[in-house]
Amino acid sequence: MTGFPAGSRARIALAVTAAAGLTLALSGCGSSSGSSTSSDGVVAITVNDMPAKTDPVNRKIFLEDVSAFEKLHPKIKVVPHEGQMDPQTFSTKLAGGQLENAFYVYYTDPAGLIAKHQAADITPYLSQFPAASQVKPQLRKVFQDAKGHTYGLPEGNYSMGLVYNRTLFQQAGLDPDKPPTTWDEVRADAQKIAALGHGTVGYGDYSKSNTGGWHFTAEMYSRGGDVAKQQSDGTWKADFDNATGKAVLQQLHDMRWTDNSMGERQLLEWADLLQMMGAGKLGMYLATSDNIPSIVAQYKGDPKEYGQGPIPGGQGTLAGGGGFMFNPKDTPEQIKAAMAWVMFKYENPDRIALGSQRAAAAKQPVGLPEPNLWTGAAAQAKAAADARYANVPVSNYAPFQRTIAGIPLVLEPPKAQQIYAVLDTAMAKVLTRKDADIDSLLSDASKQVDSLLAAQ
Repeated sequence: MTGFPAGSRARIALAVTAAAGLTLALSGCGSSSGSSTSSDGVVAITVNDMPAKTDPVNRKIFLEDVSAFEKLHPKIKVVPHEGQMDPQTFSTKLAGGQLENAFYVYYTDPAGLIAKHQAADITPYLSQFPAASQVKPQLRKVFQDAKGHTYGLPEGNYSMGLVYNRTLFQQAGLDPDKPPTTWDEVRADAQKIAALGHGTVGYGDYSKSNTGGWHFTAEMYSRGGDVAKQQSDGTWKADFDNATGKAVLQQLHDMRWTDNSMGERQLLEWADLLQMMGAGKLGMYLATSDNIPSIVAQYKGDPKEYGQGPIPGGQGTLAGGGGFMFNPKDTPEQIKAAMAWVMFKYENPDRIALGSQRAAAAKQPVGLPEPNLWTGAAAQAKAAADARYANVPVSNYAPFQRTIAGIPLVLEPPKAQQIYAVLDTAMAKVLTRKDADIDSLLSDASKQVDSLLAAQ
């Protein structure tokens, strides 16, 4: 979910495929305007996404990769910047010539930037980087327009699944290798887990600080629904005041008040479910695989206890991630140099094993099912590297791995955080009030979301 804590959108597995030490003193490298090539034929490029000094492990790896890249490409100089693309300052930086030649974006950004001609078309140069064709097509499509032109390169990805406690499944008489794949099965299994007693909760969900709206959206997608739909005139309208939206809220209401399988404690936000899972008191909840190392590191959980299955329903899964786009003011030389850097650091099949090796040495998780950009031979290389250097129980994620390729990836809606804040109210009332009027909650939220989407 865009803007949530680092643990929720872990890009560790891909960040550690980078490297390099750097001390540069180049004049005129902070802008993409003007000449990009020095008298000795060296092309200087600025790039962002360098980890902050507060993340010394990944910053060191990043700088080591810069050095390695420059040795491989002596006619390219990389000037790294911290941070990523800030929507509040993006247009000003672009207009003022201060935008990096290669800049990081979330998957919700490319469509708008392409429509506004605020990113360079890299289609003419893709043939020079054949490894890009091994990236999953659905991730490459995020950076394409309606004509199939490409404006960016993916860096990482995530999608939602069902994180669950294998020990509680066993204790409840359930098969930990076969987590539920439908919402009816989730409800039935949650009842069995809650029946174990001692404060055990069968299924947990969020309803505060935008997390409730985030999960409502994921649950809508899983049932084949949507939260916002683009109209023929290009505008957006709310699309959840319908039978699918009612099914989402009705199931949560019934699990909370009829089954008593969600526990009395509600109004939960980000860390609450991780803490409950780490304490061995939660059966399952929707999450990405990077929650599991966070549960282990922050809440003293045992990694062998946790598994991940596909998102119930399987009609769609909320997906996210990010990648790099290129300054529309870049010269062809800068575009090709910046693409070479991104490909070397983030989309390099030849460095997959090195990335896993370094991650393991840095005690970062290796073997999580995502991020994973790859298809074909690169996907096989990733699987082999994970098998060799894994420090997490890879087999526990097999139910997720077996099915994720067949579940459509659906991106977050426009103005996602504002929409999630509105939908928090519906989630909170359903989970805290037995007499909640689901029809009214959906109608009121739909009107508010329509107003948000209509505002500039």
